[in-house]
Amino acid sequence: MSQPRSIAIAGIHTGIGKTIVSALLCEAWQADYWKPVQAGSLEYSDSRQVYDLLSVPANRVHAEAVQLQMAASPHKAAAAEQRPFDFRDFIFPQTDNLLLAETAGGLLSPIDQQHTMADFIAHFDMPMVLVTRNYLGSINHTLLCLEVIRQRGLNLLALVVNGPRDAASEDFIRSRSGDLPFIYSPELDMLSADQAATAVPDLRRQLAAALPAYRIPLNTTI
Repeated sequence: MSQPRSIAIAGIHTGIGKTIVSALLCEAWQADYWKPVQAGSLEYSDSRQVYDLLSVPANRVHAEAVQLQMAASPHKAAAAEQRPFDFRDFIFPQTDNLLLAETAGGLLSPIDQQHTMADFIAHFDMPMVLVTRNYLGSINHTLLCLEVIRQRGLNLLALVVNGPRDAASEDFIRSRSGDLPFIYSPELDMLSADQAATAVPDLRRQLAAALPAYRIPLNTTI
């Protein structure tokens, strides 16, 4: 099977908001969603959260390649459950739509016993977006990830700032990130499809301006 047109959604840290950003990007781009590895929270997984946030979720949220019961790093959960795997064996879900593949944890978090999320992105030669958030320490985490991305020659499309703005932090990062586009994703007041829909028009305009190769009509409704 051929690999569909896809973008990896990576983060500078765990709990940074990749799942919510993924849902909003799916809405804005009319894309499909895939979480290759889910560890823990199987009763309300990241895939289920995205499904609940999409206005038209049918056939757009694909099953995980690996589901693990333990809420831990995938390599630890797989070892504890005696379910070793190698991400290079993953088969991408087939779709004619753009596919957003959400990684777990941070960019250098393990995906299996020997590899990181960055290895996953590099192996499948996926362009990526990096989700960041403004908090004490986020400048360091963001710049470290940008260094890894440069060293590995990964194709970083944009930096997505999730939640409240901080001009001082963002200006410092921007001064060291060249002409990298910054996309701003709002923090939702509540996790609902209606709330997600309110964020889509502005996000779609930002994406169309920053990433024209992935442009869809601005008057598109989902």
